[in-house]
Amino acid sequence: MRNEELNGKSSGKVKGIWYVALGATLWGLDPLFRILLLQSFTSAQIVFIEHLLLMLYALPVLIKYRHALTGKITMGVVGALLFVSWGGSAVATILFTSAFAHGSANAVLLLQKLQPLFAIILARFLLKEALPSRFFGFILFALAGTYLLTFGFALPSLSLQDLSVLGSLLSILAAALWGGSTVMGKYLLQKDLDFPIVTSLRFLLAVPLLFVILIASGDAWTGNRTAGEWTLIIVNLLFQAFLPGLVSMLLYYKGLSSTKAFFAAIAELAFPAIGVLINWLVFDKPLTFGQLIGFVLIWSTLWFMNRSQQDESTKTANSLKTAH
Repeated sequence: MRNEELNGKSSGKVKGIWYVALGATLWGLDPLFRILLLQSFTSAQIVFIEHLLLMLYALPVLIKYRHALTGKITMGVVGALLFVSWGGSAVATILFTSAFAHGSANAVLLLQKLQPLFAIILARFLLKEALPSRFFGFILFALAGTYLLTFGFALPSLSLQDLSVLGSLLSILAAALWGGSTVMGKYLLQKDLDFPIVTSLRFLLAVPLLFVILIASGDAWTGNRTAGEWTLIIVNLLFQAFLPGLVSMLLYYKGLSSTKAFFAAIAELAFPAIGVLINWLVFDKPLTFGQLIGFVLIWSTLWFMNRSQQDESTKTANSLKTAH
């Protein structure tokens, strides 16, 4: 019985990276629904409606598992929840979007690639995660893959004017918030909060902030649509909320519960990899040879990381068997 338990834990750790990658992959489906919705709503309106729909999941889950929160709501947990919900979701997206208005797209995209590095640094100091021996090889290959996905083999055309102070700062802050959200999510899971609860609280806590942002934006609502148009909009809203929204986050936090934060940060790079593939298959944007190499690099890195974690889990399980 003890051996079966050890094998089960080992298997869970091995699958964790792929759960995170699958969750990030579903984020890549976002443009399929958002592009049509942007014809009827602003970004703030879409995100707000999406979170209202997600409350249909979040409230029942929170009510069902409310007793599991007893004695676990500390100042650290509340701070981490607000960081993930407000900082990682709402504020980071706003900063990243604003960065494009104050600098070149190439500069913004290049600086956004710092996200895994922030996660690695924070995981090392806040979670005390020790870096595995081959980790720097993983991060170099992953960053090389994301660079090729963004720019191909060409050098980004950047001048001093492109690297504006404000635009660069906004992009770096967004990367730091996204990287920090990975670490804070792992922190919450280490506090014995199950991943469905973390997911539901992430959605619920974002609603008040999104409401304030929506009111402050002053965006007008338009309702002049035919019945057919409203049907299409509602279907897209539902898919947007529950596929790249809910299902992706459940998979992501399930994987994160058994994966070190710095491995998860690299696994999240499945998102831009799938985004490029969607652009090619759906939006007829040709996939360059450089992007293809980047795609292969990222998924190869995920495979090697999985093998590395599998070897580590096997060694740990064998040592525990020997000890008993």
